[in-house]
Amino acid sequence: MEDRVLSPESEATDAADRGAAVTAAQPRPSSDELLAFILSSLDEDKAEDVVQIDLRGKTAIGDHMVVATGRSTRQVSALAVKLTERIKQEYGFTCKTEGRDTGDWVLVDTGDVIVHVFRPEVREFYQIEKMWLGGDSAV
Repeated sequence: MEDRVLSPESEATDAADRGAAVTAAQPRPSSDELLAFILSSLDEDKAEDVVQIDLRGKTAIGDHMVVATGRSTRQVSALAVKLTERIKQEYGFTCKTEGRDTGDWVLVDTGDVIVHVFRPEVREFYQIEKMWLGGDSAV
């Protein structure tokens, strides 16, 4: 049997090929299914004051928005990391994230669902959900 020596480039290519195979094999979840998965993940990781906002008919940026609070910069970052890892594992696609390094406000963009995770003080300052809720009620 021949030994196979992989260069970093071929390892990356192999990993990308495996990721493409996983993505091709798994259909993209509906926005409602993805929302339920996200809410479950945040609940499991002890996110606080989770609010979901239905964006359908209000904007084209997504179908749902979720706003949650972590108790510290470490928890805010950890909530976002665990969420993106679970989505990658369950559905085979990666999410775009912003703000993970500072941990004050992390945005996770899944395409259909946008997730904002804040430290309490930062959430209170921006009050982002008030822009989108209007007269609607949140769950």
